[in-house]
Amino acid sequence: MKEPHTQLAAANDALDISLRDLVAPLFRRRRIVLISFAVTFAAMVVFALLRGPSYSSGMAILVNRERLDPLVSTEQTTPVVTTNNNAVTQEEINSEAELLRSHDVLREVVLADGLQKHRGFSIFDLLRPGQTEADRVERAVKNLAGGLKIAPIRESNIIEVTYASENPKLAYSVLKSLGDAYMAKHVAVHRSAGSYEFFAKETQKYSAELLSDEDSLRHFEEQYDLADPDDQLSNLAKQVATSVGTLHQAEESIAADERRIEEDQIQMGKTPQRSITQLATSSNDKLIDDMTAALLAAETRRMQLALKYDDGYPLVKEADQEIARNKAAVEQAEAKKYVAQTTDRDPTFELLREDLAKTEADLAAQRATRTAAQGSIADIQKRMVELDQLALSQHDLQREAKAAESNYLLYLGKREQERASNAMDMTRIANVAIAVPPAIPVLPVVGWPFIVLVGLAISVCLSIGIGYAADYFDPSFHTPAQVSDTLGIPVVIAMPKRVA
Repeated sequence: MKEPHTQLAAANDALDISLRDLVAPLFRRRRIVLISFAVTFAAMVVFALLRGPSYSSGMAILVNRERLDPLVSTEQTTPVVTTNNNAVTQEEINSEAELLRSHDVLREVVLADGLQKHRGFSIFDLLRPGQTEADRVERAVKNLAGGLKIAPIRESNIIEVTYASENPKLAYSVLKSLGDAYMAKHVAVHRSAGSYEFFAKETQKYSAELLSDEDSLRHFEEQYDLADPDDQLSNLAKQVATSVGTLHQAEESIAADERRIEEDQIQMGKTPQRSITQLATSSNDKLIDDMTAALLAAETRRMQLALKYDDGYPLVKEADQEIARNKAAVEQAEAKKYVAQTTDRDPTFELLREDLAKTEADLAAQRATRTAAQGSIADIQKRMVELDQLALSQHDLQREAKAAESNYLLYLGKREQERASNAMDMTRIANVAIAVPPAIPVLPVVGWPFIVLVGLAISVCLSIGIGYAADYFDPSFHTPAQVSDTLGIPVVIAMPKRVA
């Protein structure tokens, strides 16, 4: 068993490794180190030349709370949501950052800038010969998600976004498309989907309904010649009242005329129709004078005949007979008297008759008036019932038209409100804003001196690693100590290898 101080000395010898021992493998494998260094540095330079310089473009998005979208409702007045805390939380900032990384936003950027066509040659393309356009788009989306750097700045409401590309214009275009797609996505997810379309559709629906109701109301009024049924009902009610008054007056007049006719008839029965107004008695002097003249003429003619003829002559006899007749007529006329009597209608009877005739005419007129008034009242009442039914129908149509108009105006106002909100969204008046817009980068991210230094550093590190690995996996002995340690025999003499 070894002593403790002997073990400690052996451990110190094992740990005592000189710098020569560290760099000895590199000198032994200097050819491999130099070749690997040269190859690695040349490969990196070629890769840098093929890839070209990288240009990075950046933008900053400010998350604030300057605008609150109104709640979507069908009420006349839009409720307003008030909040006492206007500070933006870290969760909201992280949500906006994740929204920037969302698949559909990145896909829109890829399609907008054609990133699926800007991909260079990759060895993996040989392993996937049957790629479709959709596959290339999805792979471009994945590469874009890996190339974008989205980081919220601490203690602020700003999200910083950067993207690097060999083409400075492409880097700018990608960020610009990303900003546009993100703003559209932000507006879409923070607003009620389809609210404007809903209100526009409802506005169009109630507009058509209003036009239909107005056409129905117009056709109804034209069909029944009805303008204002309430006014017409009021006028007809006045006419009914007037006709009822006329009817009552006619009935009163009929009763009075009938009673008057009865009294006139009674009075006419007691009153004579005519009365004597003059009575005169006299003879017929003219007739007597005429007959006396005729008698004298007959006597004269007999005297003339008697001078010529005797009494038995026919002419004389005829004259005698004529004389006798005239004498008898004169005597008879003198004996007969003529009575001249003058009568006239009784004035009281005539007054009663005239009054009876007038009253009967008035009675007939009043009866006709009563019949006409009764018919007029019946017609007017029937028309009033019809107008009342038509008024109910018209009021229903008017109520429907007013309801449609009210709904149309309500949804029209809501539609205009949503239109204004959409217009504000189109002008990016939202809760986020592009505080620093992207710009086309002029200088690359890194210059050639930096690339050379990085290439040198990587080449040195890689070549040193290759040298140590080659020395480690070499089974030959390199030092006498390795021989002693491995074989357990002492080394008498060691001769270094000489290269001729």
